[in-house]
Amino acid sequence: MGREASGKGPAAAGYRGLAVWQRAKALAVEIYRLTSDGAICRDFGLRDQMRRAAVSVCSNLAEGDERGSDKDSVRFFFMAKGSLAELATQLEIASDVELMNKRDTLPILDECTSLGHAIGALIKARTRDA
Repeated sequence: MGREASGKGPAAAGYRGLAVWQRAKALAVEIYRLTSDGAICRDFGLRDQMRRAAVSVCSNLAEGDERGSDKDSVRFFFMAKGSLAELATQLEIASDVELMNKRDTLPILDECTSLGHAIGALIKARTRDA
C-alpha cells in the first residue's frame, strides 16, 4: 500500500512525502500570491485570516504526521480539514463582497474540496491502521 493510502512510508520522506501536505503547501503559497494584490490586500483582517487558515492546513498535516500514534495524528488531520473549510468560507466571502475575482477563487475552491476529500481518505486510513 502506498504512502498516501496508508499514511506510512519511508521514514526519510516524513510529512514531506504526503501528497496532501504537498498540495496544502502549494495552496498556502497560492493564497499568499493571490492576497498580495488587488482589493483583498487592503482588507488586512480577511487577508491575514485567509493566510493563517491556509498555513494552518499544511502545518497541522505536518504536525500530525510527526506524532507518535495514529490516534494523535488523526486529531491534527481533522484540524487541517477544519482549517481548509475555514479557508474555503473566507474565499467565498471575499468573492461575494468583490474583494477577489470569482475567476481566481473558483479553482482554489475546487482544490479545497478535492484536498478535503484527500485528507478525509488519510484520516480513514490512519483510523483503520490504529
